[in-house]
Amino acid sequence: MDTLKVLVVDDEVGMRRGVARALGDYRFSLKDVNGEVGFAVEQAESGEQAIDMITDSAPDILLLDHKLGGMSGLEVLERVSTVENGMMVIMITAYASLETAVTAIKKGAYDFLAKPFTPEELKSTVRKAAGSLILAREARRLAQEKRQVRFQFISVLAHELKAPLAAIEGYLHIIKDHAAGDDAKVYDHMLDRSLIRAEYMRKMIADLLDLTRIESGKKQRELCEVDLVDVARAAIETAAPQAAERKITVELHAKGAAAISADRGEMEIIFNNLVSNAVKYNRDGGRVDVTISDAADQAVVSVTDTGIGMTQEETERLFAEFVRIKNDKTRNILGSGLGLSIVKKLAHLYGGDVSVKSESDVGSTFTVTLAKAVEGTPADTKDSGASPQAEGARSRK
Repeated sequence: MDTLKVLVVDDEVGMRRGVARALGDYRFSLKDVNGEVGFAVEQAESGEQAIDMITDSAPDILLLDHKLGGMSGLEVLERVSTVENGMMVIMITAYASLETAVTAIKKGAYDFLAKPFTPEELKSTVRKAAGSLILAREARRLAQEKRQVRFQFISVLAHELKAPLAAIEGYLHIIKDHAAGDDAKVYDHMLDRSLIRAEYMRKMIADLLDLTRIESGKKQRELCEVDLVDVARAAIETAAPQAAERKITVELHAKGAAAISADRGEMEIIFNNLVSNAVKYNRDGGRVDVTISDAADQAVVSVTDTGIGMTQEETERLFAEFVRIKNDKTRNILGSGLGLSIVKKLAHLYGGDVSVKSESDVGSTFTVTLAKAVEGTPADTKDSGASPQAEGARSRK
């Protein structure tokens, strides 16, 4: 329960005690933050005492009488208007007038409560102030969290792009100055390495676009009946040149069609990631098996490779964003560290999940479950970027 501190300032002891009784056991639920709100009431008999209490520990809600024995309520309000905790001030007075209300609001009061008032009127006014206060604080917290996430995201992105850019820049300076001698093969090698680095950055940008479209909900989705076997064949064809170059066998195992209600582009992202990873992290002469099983209410996709595998510790952090498993075996394998986090988000979007079983130097099996029918409608906002189908295979690390 969220307990808000209320300070009631009134030179009438009966009024202070009445407010304390009315709010002491009062509770209400705030749906927007899924919590119950209660109140702890403190009392002050003068404006001077109130200022001391506020300076020492500001309340969440200040119930401030306009007509006090010494300093007036408006004078108190003016003195405490610089308090930066978002304190909500409710003026209470027996001398209600439009002019007084306007003056109080200009000085920072949230609301105005005229005497005499009933306990129900008090609770209603305080409840409204409490709701506004809590929602405002939640909005500030979320805004701060968003700024922190954005900062971390940009920091990681800058770090990931700095190394390949530096490598390309270094190669280009050598080529421009002919600093490597007259052997054309040396320069060809530098150009090849630069192209590899550029391809890595292109894939990272494509993965980032996929990720932001999915998380923002602005990706155009066209749900229709999609045969996962057909999508798997296309992904295998895409990975075939790289697999053939390293003599890796890729086989598809399915008893028949496996149709689900899905966006074909999103299914291609899943299969392209899994199949391309299985080839990329495999050993020369290895094997990749893509298995699709069709259950009553879901489809299960498994991609098994005979590659370098991972330790238990490595698999536990594999699906986070920008996570790349770095060791001697993966040192020369480029990847964005976003592919599998995208696969996981898409699997969740289809009421499923993704998991991995792996053994170092033996291989890995990635399993994705997808519900056959999911609720969803095409996004209202059309996506003007490149289609997922055109963005090619994604990388795991």
